[in-house]
Amino acid sequence: MTSNVINKSSISLEVKEFLKLSVPLACAQIAQAAVGFVDTIMMGHLSIESLAAGGLAATTFQLILNTFSGLVMAVSPLVAEAYGARQTQKISHIARQGLWLSIFLAVPLMILVGNLESFLSLFQQPLDIISLANPYLKWILWGIFPALGFAMLRGYVSALAHAHIVTPIVIIGTIFNITGNYVLGFGKFSFPRMELAGFGLASGLSFWLMFAIFLAYTLKQADLKKYNFLNDFVHISPSLILRLIRIGSGIAVTLALEYGLFAIITFFMGLLGAQVLAAHHIVYQTMLLLFMIPLGMSYAVTARVGQWVGKKDFRSARLAGYIAIVAVSLLMLSTAVILVSFPKQIISIFIDVNNPENLSTILIALPMLYIVALSQLFDGVQRVAMGALYGLQDTQVPMLLSGLSFWVVGLSGSYVLGFTLQLGSIGLWIGQTIGVVFASILFTWRFTRLTQLIIASSDERSSGPDALVI
Repeated sequence: MTSNVINKSSISLEVKEFLKLSVPLACAQIAQAAVGFVDTIMMGHLSIESLAAGGLAATTFQLILNTFSGLVMAVSPLVAEAYGARQTQKISHIARQGLWLSIFLAVPLMILVGNLESFLSLFQQPLDIISLANPYLKWILWGIFPALGFAMLRGYVSALAHAHIVTPIVIIGTIFNITGNYVLGFGKFSFPRMELAGFGLASGLSFWLMFAIFLAYTLKQADLKKYNFLNDFVHISPSLILRLIRIGSGIAVTLALEYGLFAIITFFMGLLGAQVLAAHHIVYQTMLLLFMIPLGMSYAVTARVGQWVGKKDFRSARLAGYIAIVAVSLLMLSTAVILVSFPKQIISIFIDVNNPENLSTILIALPMLYIVALSQLFDGVQRVAMGALYGLQDTQVPMLLSGLSFWVVGLSGSYVLGFTLQLGSIGLWIGQTIGVVFASILFTWRFTRLTQLIIASSDERSSGPDALVI
């Protein structure tokens, strides 16, 4: 049952528990995003064309992978609820079916990624860019299953309050990937120079390494091995897999709408030329690296809200969501200050700013970074508010709100500003930022309204002299 009031000690405890989950998850996401960040830096050392092609390939692959990862992410709120309700056998059953779902999804996705040339051609991307991008995709597709399995295990251990292990695993994978990029991409230590194909192969191998370490940890760690979900692994539960798909479909479609907006904007940038696409990828990778902070925090708030739902304490669930929203706002405000203060230094990480040949790319990228500084704040809020809704197992309405925000408002606004009003790359970024702002307002409103309705339906009412009413 839920209580009428939240006292100050409860707020302090929730902040502590949220940080204990969110800090390692955010660090892990930053480390994982560092792979794409470093890939971009290395691609820039090949050529501007390789940077444009590699950016296009990586963005398209991440769109597909992140979208279908949403289906296995349904494991997190269900395990969190079972954990809060102390249902040990149910936890094992959910994780086992989550791994089977990862297997079932991997095969069609590998076929899809292996045949993306025609898809990219439909969006009228330059043929030479597609040709350069294709080898990257042909190799990285072999990492799809372990990437999905990793996403499932991340949600699983987060729901069980063991998120601290995610960071060291991702750091190991990141170091391995960077080393592989250097060796295979540039042909070091007698290996052939594979360029973008080498980057794709190194990324695929790093997914396998991280998944193997993560799986071994969940089976050997003292507090987790009692949930050994590989016991009776051959037992498949169609009903539970369908439930995961039903809950996860809302997450998957929402992710597709969000990441799809950025992917379509990337395709639009490709219509404006290789230099614009390269500049966009520099800014996009910078934004993506910073976005990992709220993304990790969103996984944490999903787990925290889900655990409170399992305990039937809905007022504490709402408090968990509010604390996450405030925390992400403060953090993303600080990143905005950094972007505005050091834009040229950030661009210099990717390309030589003293090379006259890169001047046009620099001039295109600079105003984009200023827009991203504003966008990041609202992007963080919408992502964390969305994670709080997932903790309530509310996935279908956020899916509809995402469509309205990212596609009706964001995409149409980008097209009008970028092409109709001929503002080019700046207009495209402004349009998608408007969509992100809209999403942050709608998701926060939805979480507030839904928790109000849930709390109002509770019969228990209590108050205290030192209480703070939420």
